[in-house]
Amino acid sequence: MHSHYIAGVPWRNERDLRTLVENRTTYTLNNCELNIFETHQKAEAVNLCFGDLVLTAMLKGKKVMHLFDRPGFDYLPGESVIVPPNEVMKIDFPEAQMDNPTQCIALSISKEMIENTFNLLNERLPNKELTKEWGLDLSYFHLINTQDLSEIINRFIRIGVKERSKEKDLIASFALKELLIRLTQTQARELLEKSYKHMATSNRLAYVVDYIKNNIRENFTLESLSEKACMSKAHFSRTFKVELGLSPMEFILKERLKLAKQYLQLGDYQVQEVCFMSGFNNTTYFIRAFKNEFGVTPKVFQVG
Repeated sequence: MHSHYIAGVPWRNERDLRTLVENRTTYTLNNCELNIFETHQKAEAVNLCFGDLVLTAMLKGKKVMHLFDRPGFDYLPGESVIVPPNEVMKIDFPEAQMDNPTQCIALSISKEMIENTFNLLNERLPNKELTKEWGLDLSYFHLINTQDLSEIINRFIRIGVKERSKEKDLIASFALKELLIRLTQTQARELLEKSYKHMATSNRLAYVVDYIKNNIRENFTLESLSEKACMSKAHFSRTFKVELGLSPMEFILKERLKLAKQYLQLGDYQVQEVCFMSGFNNTTYFIRAFKNEFGVTPKVFQVG
């Protein structure tokens, strides 16, 4: 179950559907173009290509996406895919029909906008810990949306679809910058998730993440973590938050909840046991945090 969905956009009226496969509505803004695609019947090998880098996000239904001449992968709501310029997306719609259509957005972003945003970040926030500089890493192209990423995509869709003001383009360009920042933070978290073990010896953030994951029941403090990173408390907090989009304490909470979810899926433990095994020391707080993150209480999740 994905926790961070995009809220969605209005469907096209059936009478307006010019085609049942990838029926497209486009909103053009400065520096970008927001496309909403809807498909109402099964289809295979539908090709899509954009001249600019594209962020796509699934809103409803399921696609199978083929990219970079690799095997296809399932593409579901709660996920995003970044596609470089002029790269052909080959898409299958295995389940689409009139009463179960798919809906997806594709946001193409101009090269200038991307370059300007990352140049600004590299100027203002240099000395990154995790990667050499700000930018998108196309080896992490299929992402599970973080909450921040979902929120800004939602906001961007609202601006594109509903905003009617004179300053629309300006508002959109601020949102676009934030979107690019959230994307890099989401990628940084994926990078850490996949490679914190072998990065732990050479990278301070990876070292701390490795330490957190291996000692999840410990009572962490900001002091002890920043000491581990050999940084001052303020510098550690700021670096962590800027590069990963979460404070160290938020990160620890998410790690504990992820672990709790795994224990609950095993089905062998009581909620209270799971609470303590995952590093929480208060059941009431655990239940509230779990529901906040996954939308259901631990008990309901376990039974469900």
